[in-house]
Amino acid sequence: MIINDQDYRVKGMHYTIRSAMEKDADKLSSLRVQLDGETDNMDREAGEAFIDVAGFRELIRMDTAKRNHLFLVAVASGDIVGYCRCAGSELKRFSHQVEFGVCVARSFWGYGIGREMLQSSLQWVDEQGIEKVTLKVLATNDKAIRLYETSGFEVEGVFKRDRRHADGRYYDTVVMARFADGMR
Repeated sequence: MIINDQDYRVKGMHYTIRSAMEKDADKLSSLRVQLDGETDNMDREAGEAFIDVAGFRELIRMDTAKRNHLFLVAVASGDIVGYCRCAGSELKRFSHQVEFGVCVARSFWGYGIGREMLQSSLQWVDEQGIEKVTLKVLATNDKAIRLYETSGFEVEGVFKRDRRHADGRYYDTVVMARFADGMR
């Protein structure tokens, strides 16, 4: 799906959240590798599960065409500095829900970009009549968990010892969901 561009000015910085376009594929391919290497909060280490330019073009095409998919980017100073996706299922039994994921370049943390991409996605979810949004978050990512809770998400469960990082330690993953009003 496509949303209208949304402009923000925070702490003297201007950024725009908009739908991803095929021309973004090159930047997204390199940005994904960068972002995976900047924090342990992501599922991947830098370079893992690499998506090339053609792969991103196809992903953007698919997300644009499908009613239950959304792919947004955040643009600051002419560069893509973050992105998020809502991905739904083609299976009828799961067609009422989407899974959300977001990432923002570390040098742009603190400007509310992740929060605004989440809010834009949730607005889209509500407009589409989608009843449930799910996400997974590293259990030690307290800031993200608080953001999700203040946005209406609740913990559905915890995957114990779900991830093993480069330090050899295991980490839990928290599964969260936000339901449409009145649905549980």
